[in-house]
Amino acid sequence: MAKILLINPVIRYQDKPRHVPYGLAQLSAIILKEGHQLQVFDANAWRPTDNEIKSVLRADKWDVIATGGLVTTYGFIKNLVKLAREESPSSLIVLGGGVITPIPYDIMSFLPEVDVGVIGEGYVTFPEVLRRIDDGRNKWDDILGIIWRDSSGRNHLNTERPLINDLDKLPFPAWDLFPVEIYFRGSSLLLSEEAMLSRKRLEIMCSYGCRFSCKFCFHLGLSGELTTKKRVDGDLDIFLTHKRKVRAHSPEYVIALVKKAKDEFDIDFVVFLDENFAGLARDKEWFDKFSLLWKQMGFQPECVKQGREHDDSFCKGIHWGTTAHAAQVNMDLLNRLRSIGCSYLDYGLESFSDKILKSLGKGSNSKKNEEAVVMTLKAGIRPIPNQIIGFPDESFESIKKSVKAWDRLGIQNYPFLATPYPGSEWYFTYKEKILEQYSGNLEEFLLDLADATDITAVISKNFNSVELLGLRELMVNRDVKRIEEYEKTRERMGN
Repeated sequence: MAKILLINPVIRYQDKPRHVPYGLAQLSAIILKEGHQLQVFDANAWRPTDNEIKSVLRADKWDVIATGGLVTTYGFIKNLVKLAREESPSSLIVLGGGVITPIPYDIMSFLPEVDVGVIGEGYVTFPEVLRRIDDGRNKWDDILGIIWRDSSGRNHLNTERPLINDLDKLPFPAWDLFPVEIYFRGSSLLLSEEAMLSRKRLEIMCSYGCRFSCKFCFHLGLSGELTTKKRVDGDLDIFLTHKRKVRAHSPEYVIALVKKAKDEFDIDFVVFLDENFAGLARDKEWFDKFSLLWKQMGFQPECVKQGREHDDSFCKGIHWGTTAHAAQVNMDLLNRLRSIGCSYLDYGLESFSDKILKSLGKGSNSKKNEEAVVMTLKAGIRPIPNQIIGFPDESFESIKKSVKAWDRLGIQNYPFLATPYPGSEWYFTYKEKILEQYSGNLEEFLLDLADATDITAVISKNFNSVELLGLRELMVNRDVKRIEEYEKTRERMGN
């Protein structure tokens, strides 16, 4: 069977390791189930030097060296695959995840060391690649969901692979292959009292995909919104669609997985990574069963059960946090979420301007945004109201509306900057504008990408990068007066 080295890339050098990689842990379990020899090297946990990476690459004769992640890991991956080719020249180098899925030709061009790219969901595709290795057949033209490089160096994109419908067939993540104790040191999250006091936290997926069409979302392709079709020259390429497919594990699967995490690691906090858990919870049959099983397993926190303030020394059970959409919550649902231990809800509110929200395809409005924050607080759950500045149609008016809403709601916020990540509709729409700002060098843009707290390519029609950074600071300080003063200055200057 194939001998595989799977490397988890560094996410953010400036931040300590916080999140055990769920997708890679699940992929690891699949690889082991298939009978392969697997070694995991978690660079995000260990933060190795180049020499340490080289030692790992030379440690064995690897049939396959595989890595993957979000596009924000591109810089690390670029260096990694270069080292991999130098130190293990005979290995098949495979790359997957969000870094390659939306722009496969570009990434294969920038990374000549990569032999095969896994496009979209890799749980079926990657094992098929490994089976070809086992059979001694390096034949890739009939494997769905990959891009591959032939002997002449030309890249070929194959048709996309259908998504897995029965998610319960997936094995539980092989968390034990990762240095979880390193991650547990960073378990505390500044999102709620219970999250801040957590000692051992793990992330879990209940569902994949989202029914909404936010133009900044870069999770496309992993949930079916990207497809392959022929270009004018006849080759296949990746194109954006507006398909929305949501798939979910059964409540039984999720509860059994939480039990595994509790039994093996004594976790006290779970983050459900769903793009919109509230949307899943609106399925009454699913959530009724989930809630019942959660309580039956003893996961309901004691402080919640007794209606007491959270006390870490007293409270038993598992608190949790997740995501929600403002248009999909109501008081009853929020109370039910709280009753089984939900401590925070991460809302992508983005703006309190109806004009902006409509332009985003957000499926909400400012009134619903405000109501969601108020109801969530009333339910005893902390709302995390994410905001963004720098939308294409951002204006002084939309900025002021958001700040005034913050004042009404008592929100303290540090907005993200509108960023056209590859995979988002924004990227496909504003690619020429992005390239203009990077002198035509797309790779420089990819290397520049981090989380959206940093400025990269600006897609605003009304503000440049300096203005956006300044306006963000004024927003944080609630300084509407100076925002208005700058607005008048711009008007006098004819802008």
